[in-house]
Amino acid sequence: MTETPRYRRVLLKVSGEALMGARDYGLDLKTLNQIATDIRDVVNLGVQVCLVIGGGNIFRGIAGASAGMDRAQADGMGMLATVMNALAMQNMLEKVGVHTRVQSAINMASLCEPFIRRRAIRHMEKNRVVIFAAGTGNPFFTTDTAAALRAAEMGCDALLKGTQVDGVYSADPRKNPKAERYVTLTYLDMLARDLAVMDAAAISLARENKLPIVVFNIHEPGSFTAVMKGEGKFTTVIDP
Repeated sequence: MTETPRYRRVLLKVSGEALMGARDYGLDLKTLNQIATDIRDVVNLGVQVCLVIGGGNIFRGIAGASAGMDRAQADGMGMLATVMNALAMQNMLEKVGVHTRVQSAINMASLCEPFIRRRAIRHMEKNRVVIFAAGTGNPFFTTDTAAALRAAEMGCDALLKGTQVDGVYSADPRKNPKAERYVTLTYLDMLARDLAVMDAAAISLARENKLPIVVFNIHEPGSFTAVMKGEGKFTTVIDP
């Protein structure tokens, strides 16, 4: 390893929508391959990596609830969507040469391991990428909250959120070209300004555990590696 990365162990949160590429639904294999390649490059830096992937490219529980479904039932369907994405990411990571394990908060032994904290830590110590599926295993909690929870449980040095843009903005830069990009923010800034990057429960959990949140563009090839080296564009959320 010729360059020292900023963090020793990180959790990468990827939304389900990020896996769609230019599609309107489902998985784009080219996008999946690009993200898997970026993860491999970070692992090759000597960083221990775990992931949480959303399920919005297949089904969003809150959307089902707004359409009249029972919220707990809809969230259960959303959790199953995250398992599908986790298995797809596992397959692509192994195609690019990364050893992985999927651990699910919902027991489904024929597909993946159950979530066991000490086993997950041991996997990462052996340079395996661990993908946490099914959120927290409970309805009414988002995968952002699951990401903050798992990052705290794993003793991660940072929670990285791969989004569609290169950081946190005052408004959606794709709709408002005058939107301001922030280099650093505090957790309270995020909550007070209602910046729609992560939900309040996830931000509060990160704050309680002094867990930095780093937001960057997951669609830019090599961006994950650049962030780990302190390069490129990103926003860091941390108390001063």
